[in-house]
Amino acid sequence: MRLHLIRHTSVDVPAGVCYGRTDVPLRPTFMDEAHAVRQRLGLLLEGQAPHAVYSSPLSRSRRLARYCGYEPELDERLLELNFGDWELQRFDDIRDPQLERWYADYLHVAPPGGESFVEQVERVGDFVRGLAARKEALGAGTHEVLAFAHGGVLVAARVALGLCPLEEAFASLDPYGAICTLEL
Repeated sequence: MRLHLIRHTSVDVPAGVCYGRTDVPLRPTFMDEAHAVRQRLGLLLEGQAPHAVYSSPLSRSRRLARYCGYEPELDERLLELNFGDWELQRFDDIRDPQLERWYADYLHVAPPGGESFVEQVERVGDFVRGLAARKEALGAGTHEVLAFAHGGVLVAARVALGLCPLEEAFASLDPYGAICTLEL
């Protein structure tokens, strides 16, 4: 089984704003970016229909899935990191003492009302393990699965599968519109 994790296109949010699970708008360049993603997906799938298509419930992921021609099954395990009380605040404007603890150990420390990266890895890992468990039931052959999601989800999936050490998870964050293909 091949899992193609697709990061949504670029968002129309000022730099430095914390927006994890907030449903933010996409940039006006959406059509051009989405067209490029659709073309790359077509090459990857070589004309085959995917076995299953999933998406984060947030509109930035759903919109890309629909542009690419799919009506995805929504799965909350594909949501971006939950920044809780810090959502839609500029990091420079957050006056919470927890912010310094989070900067020192964002892997394990959660924002107030949010989740840590380790918790996100566990959530995304549950999604990936569920797909892997279904692989055997599907039988022989290559089964293509698409999941439209977020940068943190792509990173968390690689960590959950042991392809990247936790401490190096964000050394190479996938750009907007990236497709990360993982063998399950």
